Amino acid sequence: MPTLESRVDVTSEVFGANRDAMLALLAEHDEQAALAVAGGGERYVARHRARGKLTARERIELLLDRDAPFLELSTLAAWGTQFHVGASIVTGIGVVSGVECVVIAQDPTVRGGTMNPVTLKKNLRALEIARVNRLPVLNLVESGGADLATQADLFIPAGQIFHDLTQLSALGIPTVALVFGNATAGGAYVPGMCDYSVLVDQRAKVFLGGPPLVKMATGEDADDEELGGAAMHSRVSGLSDAFAVDELDCIRIGREIVARLNWRKLGPGPSAAADPPVHDADELLGIASVDLRVPFDPHEVIARVVDGSRFDEYKGEYGTSLVTGWASIHGYPIGILANARGVLFMEEAKKATEFILLANQIDTPLLFLQNTTGYMVGKDYEQAGIIKDGAKMINAVTNSAVPHLTVVMGASYGAGNYGMCGRAYGPRLLFTWPNAKIAVMGPQQLAGVLSIVARQAAEASGQPFDEDADRVRRAEIEEQIERESHAFFNSGKLYDDGIIDPRDTRTVLGIALCAAHSNVVEGRRGFGVFRM
Repeated sequence: MPTLESRVDVTSEVFGANRDAMLALLAEHDEQAALAVAGGGERYVARHRARGKLTARERIELLLDRDAPFLELSTLAAWGTQFHVGASIVTGIGVVSGVECVVIAQDPTVRGGTMNPVTLKKNLRALEIARVNRLPVLNLVESGGADLATQADLFIPAGQIFHDLTQLSALGIPTVALVFGNATAGGAYVPGMCDYSVLVDQRAKVFLGGPPLVKMATGEDADDEELGGAAMHSRVSGLSDAFAVDELDCIRIGREIVARLNWRKLGPGPSAAADPPVHDADELLGIASVDLRVPFDPHEVIARVVDGSRFDEYKGEYGTSLVTGWASIHGYPIGILANARGVLFMEEAKKATEFILLANQIDTPLLFLQNTTGYMVGKDYEQAGIIKDGAKMINAVTNSAVPHLTVVMGASYGAGNYGMCGRAYGPRLLFTWPNAKIAVMGPQQLAGVLSIVARQAAEASGQPFDEDADRVRRAEIEEQIERESHAFFNSGKLYDDGIIDPRDTRTVLGIALCAAHSNVVEGRRGFGVFRM
């Protein structure tokens, strides 16, 4: 397989400007991520520790195998909302007793670990990742239940957590609840619906109704331990499968449970040489354009992500605005589709469709590297059938059965987002670089379209067109779309699974591919490769 050469000039002014701008964005991201890591802040963390408790992230660190990586997901969930960055829950993929698992840990230092609508969305996404990749789930439970102030947006959809937990069990995907504190009302069903439950003595409180509610409902006097303590559930109700004397014992038991699962991956293991790229990943900081109007060569990105910088390009002389080809990442074979000059023409759409069909024929996962302004518009292209060709590509993406991974490394506009496997098309995992922009179109284009429509409406009605008001309106719309297309904004809404440092792309994709191979890796059958 050919080794990609690099033509990057690290001494150029453009490279230096890109690098400086990307480092500035990464610094902004790290500042926001630090808010999530800090939990509820020093005061509430100190209060939590004074009670002899570990923080959510400390529990995760002790649960994972020594020196094992943890791919945290949706760190900036709830960014830009009224809720705390991180949404009072930590989710991610990590290795426990040699088994890749999805870990879901409530953070009790943030409003008692209560669930708000974004917490729910983040929790459900983690369960979806567990289902599609066939990963056991470890719930680290300590929550005050629902955020009652937002119950109107929470109560009804929150039932899906219980639905998904029981569905995972039915699919043979193990679920474990390690209960470190409160799990009351609806939250009590989490340990109730998991395959395994471990409760910590004098800490776990699992009941549908606490002492005040029981008193009001039945007139009965009962304390926390009688209603839902670890001892009662271990010796009387049978809800608890194991009685833990403290948090460390609970984590130890949880690791033993996972070790006894006899878990086996259904997908093949790495089959190619996993040597590092020839070219330095640090150079990705200067390769990617922060000004998305300036294209960059995706070959330079691929050369710093795939094993040995080896890339067997497919149809390299045809449809050159889309780069396609074969490689491997950490030993896992992969097919890559990467936007080169943003626009998808008819040739690119047909090329992508054929390539996706080929990947399904040979059971090879696909990686989509997005930097697209969408499908080409204009009279000639419409008459030539751009809609039909774009539809073929989107059809192929929709019905492809091999695992898909997506990285947004620049623009993601219009139907290009769909054709390049955006969130709505179910990639196993989707990550963005901090320079990414996701919207129906660029801010200037969208504002310009609305201006043209308004001008035409004025002309049709015989009314004068207010140029001054139009300039103000265009500026306001551009500012709005610029804000709403920002990577932090989209990550806050969980339209990705996290913002990553471009330099970490290879590592993140390696973990993602390894996780995806826990499930069957098999392409769609029933059709051959057809040319269009």
